[in-house]
Parts: sequence; C-alpha cells; structure tokens
Amino acid sequence: MQWIYFGKLYKSKFQAGCLAKRLEHDGWIYGYDDPRSVEIFRSRRGRFGVRFIP
Repeated sequence: MQWIYFGKLYKSKFQAGCLAKRLEHDGWIYGYDDPRSVEIFRSRRGRFGVRFIP
C-alpha cells in the first residue's frame, strides 16, 4: 500500500489536523471511501501536510 499525499502544505499543524479530520469523516466528498489511515507529516521546510491510505 502506498500513501496518497494531499496536494497542499499548511503553516500550522492545526490547519493540517482540520483537514485530516475532514478526510476521516467526509472522504466520500473527495471520491474516496473511508481511508484506513490518515497522518499529519512535517516537510523538510517545516510545513505540515496530510497523507492517507485509501
């Protein structure tokens, strides 16, 4: 299984966390079934992003 990275990086972990919660509960809006795993990661430049396994 491979991670799918959401296409935007955020300045704060809070912003990325809001998106992660939305993916967990509203994944069908984006065309995915409930994701198995949703994770917040930190890029090398210090920004935060969201990745998930469908």
